[in-house]
Amino acid sequence: MGHQWFNRNFTKLQEYFLCTKKTKITTLFNDFFSSGAVLCYYRCILITFLYMTGVEDVPLCRPVEVMSSLEEFSSDTNGVASCAAAEELELEEDPVPEEARPIQIVVAKEDDHKFELDAAALEKILMQEHLKDLNVVVVSVAGAFRKGKSFLLDFMLRYMHNPSSESWMGGDDEPLTGFSWRGGCERETTGIQAWSEVFVVEKEDGTKVAVLLVDTQGAFDSQSTIKDCATVFALSTMTSSVQVYNLSQNIQEDDLQHLQLFTEYGRLAMEEIYEKPFQKLLFLIRDWCYPYEHDYGLKGGNRFLDRRLQVKQNQHEELQNVRKHIHSCFSSIGCFLLPHPGLKVATNPHFDGRLRDIDDEFKKQLQKLVPLLLAPENLVEKEIGGAKVTCRDLLEYFKAYIKIYQGEELPHPKSMLQATAEANNLTAVAGAKDTYNRTMEQVCGGDKPYIAPVDLQRYHEEFKKTSVHQFCAVKKMGGLEFSQRYQQQLETELDEVYTNFVKHNESKNIFYAARTPATLFAVMFVTYMVSTVAGFIGLSVIAALVNLVMGVSLLSLCAWAYVRYSGEYREVGVAIDLIAEALWEQVLKPLTEQYMEENVRQTVVNSIRATLTDQVTQATKLKTN
Repeated sequence: MGHQWFNRNFTKLQEYFLCTKKTKITTLFNDFFSSGAVLCYYRCILITFLYMTGVEDVPLCRPVEVMSSLEEFSSDTNGVASCAAAEELELEEDPVPEEARPIQIVVAKEDDHKFELDAAALEKILMQEHLKDLNVVVVSVAGAFRKGKSFLLDFMLRYMHNPSSESWMGGDDEPLTGFSWRGGCERETTGIQAWSEVFVVEKEDGTKVAVLLVDTQGAFDSQSTIKDCATVFALSTMTSSVQVYNLSQNIQEDDLQHLQLFTEYGRLAMEEIYEKPFQKLLFLIRDWCYPYEHDYGLKGGNRFLDRRLQVKQNQHEELQNVRKHIHSCFSSIGCFLLPHPGLKVATNPHFDGRLRDIDDEFKKQLQKLVPLLLAPENLVEKEIGGAKVTCRDLLEYFKAYIKIYQGEELPHPKSMLQATAEANNLTAVAGAKDTYNRTMEQVCGGDKPYIAPVDLQRYHEEFKKTSVHQFCAVKKMGGLEFSQRYQQQLETELDEVYTNFVKHNESKNIFYAARTPATLFAVMFVTYMVSTVAGFIGLSVIAALVNLVMGVSLLSLCAWAYVRYSGEYREVGVAIDLIAEALWEQVLKPLTEQYMEENVRQTVVNSIRATLTDQVTQATKLKTN
């Protein structure tokens, strides 16, 4: 029976494979039957072959459905299954959900030290139909590189998968998976990564929120500039509702200074400055070595933090400003002290996160820390400007903020050495400029009389040289090449100051001050004479035009006098001065110089003639005598 059934349907099955171009399977069928190895279990062999076709990318079939399909094909009068009918054998596999993994949402470009947002990847995470309108909780971990940020986030993932279980940390022999992490001294995470699975949590009041876990590039590695570190930290702080500041062993003063720099860089990028622009900050002190002073956990951490951030009267102003700034940036600040995870974790290169290798005290405190951040009653929803932010909104905020950091509107943060060197050089520039201004005021200040332009130029060169020498004599950080740029800046600024002194000196010249009224008066006199002559000879049109020019000149003179007297409408006075100066430079001055040159020439000629005449007369008298 089975043999007859298989013979009846073999041709149809072979036609199916030929139509679908599965030549390897067809060859296998032919070889199989030509060898005479056909047994009575044809039905089982057929089912096995259909499953084997998965190797050749043929969708798997369910045996019962295959049999019924083949029985239907066997009733065809032609005895051959068509390609279209054979394709009905192919049943699609059930879609397999994509495995959750870290997704790079902000990409760091090492060649030009810029960051780009992978908007498509972030949209795929946040714009899922069941998520996009939920309020979002963003928990981000930031800090120096190789301090265990990704390691901590993987335990957060374990909690989010089993939040109601006391054994959420997993089994003792279960490797830690999730965000990529490893031991060693080289950085692992770059840019900003988000976990592809957004967790929906129902809070105590019944509302549902979306929880997004974010990992950030470690700061202060050998490949990142201060601007890179500031951008990543600021961007993660601006977009997170809880920022975990991951530190090692203690809170040092440079940690607070970096936090001040990074948060200020973030606050600059925000369009509006709110009273407290950021939400919750948790200092996480890893490898805490002083439990005899402050206990592990939140309570001991908060006591320790209160002492560290306390503003004291006897503190230096710089230290006070750092602490005041941090308090002004975050609406909530806390601290958690976490012990060292143990020598096996620190020294074993093959450590893969199994709980059996981690010290019990670390596991005990970790079991308190993670629910403190992620338990439903402790979740902090993201807010900007007092308004709750949904997943849809968060996507738009990411797009807006990354554009700001890609532009050039924000100042570039500097290293401590560079900032100090700039301050030294700018102070030296200011001192040299002050010396120049003071000495020039003694020569041509407001209470000094007019000085000849040539003498003023000589004083300028002398005082400029003295000021530049003073700048070079000051000890400055940054080296000679760094200071050269500021020396050039000083020389340029001194030349600009000299230009102002020249204008101030010219204003003291009574003839220069009277240039505008003298020019306008000369125009009126000339136009009056031309008008008189034109009217006398009958050119009335020309006379009328010239009279119009004379009237405008008279009105301009009156307006100029009013501006000088009252100080009002200064723009009008400046315009009249410019027009008068142009007339003087382009018309009157050349004519005057030409006239004076002609007069001087005529005077010299007359003088020479008179001298020669006197000499001839005296010579004639001598000959006569």
